[in-house]
Amino acid sequence: MLTAGFRNRLETALWSPRPAQAPPWKRRLLRFSRTLAVLFRDNAQGQLTLRAMGLVYTTLLSLVPLLALSFSVLKAFGVHNQIQPFLQGVLAPLGENSEEITSRIILFIQNMNVGVLGSMGLGLLLFTAVSLVQKVEEAFNYIWHVSRARTFGERFSRYLSLLLVGPILVFSALGITASVMNAGIVRNILDIEPFGEIFIGLSRLMPYVLVIVAFTFAYYFIPNTRVRPTAALLGGLVAGIGWQTAGWAFAEFAASSGQYRAIYSSFAILILFMIWLYLSWRILLFGASVAFYCQHPEYVLAGGGEPQLSNRMREGLALGIMELVSERFLAGQPPLAAEELARQMRVPADAIAPVLEALEGRRFIVQAGGSGAYLPTRDLDGIALAELVEAVRSAGEDGNLSPDSLPLPPRVEELLRRLDQALESTLAGMSAADLAAPPDRRKEDDHGIENPRPPDRRSPGAPA
Repeated sequence: MLTAGFRNRLETALWSPRPAQAPPWKRRLLRFSRTLAVLFRDNAQGQLTLRAMGLVYTTLLSLVPLLALSFSVLKAFGVHNQIQPFLQGVLAPLGENSEEITSRIILFIQNMNVGVLGSMGLGLLLFTAVSLVQKVEEAFNYIWHVSRARTFGERFSRYLSLLLVGPILVFSALGITASVMNAGIVRNILDIEPFGEIFIGLSRLMPYVLVIVAFTFAYYFIPNTRVRPTAALLGGLVAGIGWQTAGWAFAEFAASSGQYRAIYSSFAILILFMIWLYLSWRILLFGASVAFYCQHPEYVLAGGGEPQLSNRMREGLALGIMELVSERFLAGQPPLAAEELARQMRVPADAIAPVLEALEGRRFIVQAGGSGAYLPTRDLDGIALAELVEAVRSAGEDGNLSPDSLPLPPRVEELLRRLDQALESTLAGMSAADLAAPPDRRKEDDHGIENPRPPDRRSPGAPA
């Protein structure tokens, strides 16, 4: 355990420096170190552990129905015999126990007669199989800070394609690869050196490549948000290498776990199987975290949990967002969505959402069609900055809980009134058009603030 003093010194050295003031190599090293610290912190907390344990429980319930559904689909294509070697390869880290577990699972699948289940039993079978994919999606959405789940129609189409089409593609690719490798011309080429040695080296890397591709596909396909391919690939690379390495280490552990058999007897196989499932799910969730922080480095913060903004930060964000939206509108450039606005403002998307809601609720900005990108709702000269800042300051207030309802002494009320007057005096006469003017048209007002007057240009919804 780290002492409190050493931990404080480490946190100070890690989070105190400002990356903008450091040389490029130090910025990259600092960003990498901070990302590692955040990944370690997230995995040390209980949420990912609980979700991994929940996925283990769901896997135990849905493994046989899921494989039975895949077995019935593959049987129509005549490739159902490949399930057993594939499953045994996945369970290979269990050592000699993998053969026994695989044979029992295959026996369960063969004994499951879908024809005698009835409509109720078939529905329960599909629900159990789908629940595993749903749990994985919920875990990924938690990691990606996605609060909105997919609609029922989107889930049905995606899950059905994953459960029915996925196994066909996987086993078809394995069958094609095996057929190509057994072709006579390919075998003749492999007899020629150094092609044979190169193929042996590549064949040793092939398990890593297949697992990395599988993890990358999961990180790109499952979260209910747009994932960049580079982020999904990096997460898949870390998770794939970690899973293969953990499999080798767990195989060594399982081979030397004779004490488990002495203590748990026949239950030792089940316990080892559950431990391996737990490690596999933890590695999958860790790779998802890597992909998330790769795409959203603004979430690499010293404090855990959702970022909280001060009122001063909200006011600054409101003015900064309005300037970005107005500048792009005047320049005729495509509008920015919430994610791009958050990236340019260097704040997490969750933190910028309340500010966007406040501006959108008071009709300063509006989403363009269904694209999610923001445009000004009216003429930029008609968007007063004093009203804009007041909208953010008063966001969330209602008639029952507002400053007017507080039993404040007269002196305090007078101070608050003066603060409001000072803010209105500072921003008097300034509008969104003043923020968006080009530098060569700016001039200073009586307060020493640059007060640009750009040429008039009206927003799409502005009156003529």
